[in-house]
Amino acid sequence: MKRRGLALIVDDEPNMRRVLAALLKKHGFASIDAADGEAALELLAENEVDVVVSDLKMPRMNGLELLEQARRRFPDVPLILITAHGTVGSAVEALKQGALDYLTKPFDPDEIGQVLEKALLARESQHRESRIGVDADPDQLLVGNSEALAEIIRVTDRVADTPATILVSGESGTGKERVARRVHLRSERSQGPFIKVNCAAIPDGLLESELFGHERGAFTGAASQKPGRFELADGGSLFLDEIGEMPLAAQPKLLRALQENRFYRVGGTETVTVDTRIIAATNRDLREEVAQGRFREDLFYRLNVVPVRMPALRERCDDIPLLVDRFAERISDRMDRERVKISEAALAILQRWPWPGNIRELDNAIERAVLLCDGNEVAAEDLPLEYREHTGPAPEAGASDGLLKDRVRQATRKIEHDAIAAALEVTGGNVTQAAKRLGLSRRGLQLKMKELGIRSGC
Repeated sequence: MKRRGLALIVDDEPNMRRVLAALLKKHGFASIDAADGEAALELLAENEVDVVVSDLKMPRMNGLELLEQARRRFPDVPLILITAHGTVGSAVEALKQGALDYLTKPFDPDEIGQVLEKALLARESQHRESRIGVDADPDQLLVGNSEALAEIIRVTDRVADTPATILVSGESGTGKERVARRVHLRSERSQGPFIKVNCAAIPDGLLESELFGHERGAFTGAASQKPGRFELADGGSLFLDEIGEMPLAAQPKLLRALQENRFYRVGGTETVTVDTRIIAATNRDLREEVAQGRFREDLFYRLNVVPVRMPALRERCDDIPLLVDRFAERISDRMDRERVKISEAALAILQRWPWPGNIRELDNAIERAVLLCDGNEVAAEDLPLEYREHTGPAPEAGASDGLLKDRVRQATRKIEHDAIAAALEVTGGNVTQAAKRLGLSRRGLQLKMKELGIRSGC
């Protein structure tokens, strides 16, 4: 059977390591093994491991402790816990700390096969994410020569070594995480951890524990003390992705942690002090979220110390040829084939497409084209039909006025401006009365007036 990956087996029983190695071999996995968590961490540092299969009860460092260390140091390697001491509490704890899955002895060999398939999918997902956001060289993170990108690089490089909080906004797929990683790598914290939290992916009830950690017994399933992401990022950077999705209930504690650099774990009474730099990102308009009462105004201003807006790809279309060249080179290298080039006809099509999915969509499109092309050049017919049939003109660099979404946004702003101005005129400039006429709160109207540049005499 073709080798599908390398597994690290961690168990203090030699017989169990042999049994697991035989089972993994049947599913196409080569394996290395360790007798405890400490030895496993050494092997992880020395080998390109695709999945870890670990016992829970082991001397020196148990499975949960290994999971904690592995998630911090090797976040893209999925970990499966296997134990004869399976309880609901330990299973919940393992999954909360980031385990991919949890099996109990005696286990079904077919079940292991299913979990390994899940691990391969998770590994590929992490690999795709790392292509977008993880590079050792900060100069390789943001690619392009456009003025918009040059300004972002100038601003972020200038504030990288300061403790200032940065809020990166922009559409999905524009590369907000790349900005965060560049800031981290350009700072004195570059040797410290870079910890990412996707605020939209964590259930509401677990978010506080995920950010700040919890004490043993803090809630059902809290079998041991667990540090949160703020602690794990101590001395480094914490990237709060999709911050606009954070539930209101969790925002006050985040605000306090940002202001004081200290907090309590869930169920704890001792203050935890950290030195963590915060970078947040959102694809939402947080000012609008504040106006609608879905995001705290004080938290917004605490995050928005250094605002950075990532332009949509259609606003920097001059960068498309450079990005295409970079993606094609990387994909060719990964597939171990001769460098694939993009034909002029294909490039012209790519520059006409408006890229609603931005850089992420472009990356995926180039990968698909390289896989499908004959020879070493991507022709126009190797691109998706919808790209080829799109007849619109290429977006102008730095402009997006011709796109429906932007026209709607501009029209909406004009309608809002005219409605507010009319209400203020009728009420003699009285903001409170104007807000009532418009069905807004006074504070919501004030924020909207500030956004639209409307002044009032009252």
